[in-house]
Amino acid sequence: MNIIEKYSLFVIEFITLLVFLMIFTNFIVKIKKKINLNSGYLKIFSVNKHYFNTKNKMMLFSINNRETDICKYDNNCNFLIKLKKIFEYFVLKKIPELQFKKPVLYVLDFNGGINANEVRSLRQEITSVLSVATKKDKVLVCLESGGGTVSGYGLAASQLQRIRDAGISLIVSVDKIAASGGYLMACVANKIIAAPFAIIGSIGVVAQIPNFNKLLKKNNIDIELHTAGSNKRNLTLFGKNTEDDREKFCIELKVTHSLFKNFVSIMRPNMNIKDVSNGEYWFGTLALEKKLIDSIDTSDNFIISRINKYNIVKVQYIFSENLVDKFTFSITKILNSLFFSKIHQ
Repeated sequence: MNIIEKYSLFVIEFITLLVFLMIFTNFIVKIKKKINLNSGYLKIFSVNKHYFNTKNKMMLFSINNRETDICKYDNNCNFLIKLKKIFEYFVLKKIPELQFKKPVLYVLDFNGGINANEVRSLRQEITSVLSVATKKDKVLVCLESGGGTVSGYGLAASQLQRIRDAGISLIVSVDKIAASGGYLMACVANKIIAAPFAIIGSIGVVAQIPNFNKLLKKNNIDIELHTAGSNKRNLTLFGKNTEDDREKFCIELKVTHSLFKNFVSIMRPNMNIKDVSNGEYWFGTLALEKKLIDSIDTSDNFIISRINKYNIVKVQYIFSENLVDKFTFSITKILNSLFFSKIHQ
């Protein structure tokens, strides 16, 4: 047996081991999900209070520096300065207190991966917000995602649709990227804002899958695949792929792309969908010209500019996961991205 054959067998054994490990970790994850389906907690954070507390500290620091300069010329000012500091602190400290007569701006974060597993938290956060929000309130979703699986991001977009269906204004802010499945989510919003150099668009579908059939045949290894239904399985990892299989697979991609385009055109009727649905992406300022977004801004500036008009509340649902959970989820994510086809929005 020469070196190439030994190496080929090693690769096959390695892939087999990884596939087995993936199946095993998926099995553990499913069991964990059933046991710990609702094991998490809701974290609620007052942005107003944090902002004004930070502002108070900065003001006190600034006052202290100025007063140091004044005291160089007036040795009797220390007592009056201390009184002034105390007054400033306690008066300003009252500002951040929530006043429930103001409308509420709820802030949610979504930093999505390939499988959009983060939708687990998003659905809990949205349910919590909708349980108390009124039509005077608004929801801001700070979205970052380069896209991923059709099913994952389709569900994430449906979760955002719940906010609009409740009659509550939904704003999506993109500081870095909302492409492909990320833009599928973003277009649900009543208003999309993006930073000048944020990546927007990529309204297209892509899929890739490795094939080891030639390698297996070279080593006299046969793979049998039996299906009930002519279109049950098209392209495979180990079997021989025919032109008919490829053609059927491409048809499925085109159908998915068509659904993607139709959804975006419904959500943003003023946009020329033919002009932006070729899979290309644009930076924020150019995306504004294409009407993919509604304005140029950052999430920070959007929030701070409304600090006096809204009670701004950040809502985050955190799942309680131990080390075993984190390990199994990480391994599954890596193996899925390496060896299994990914159909991207």
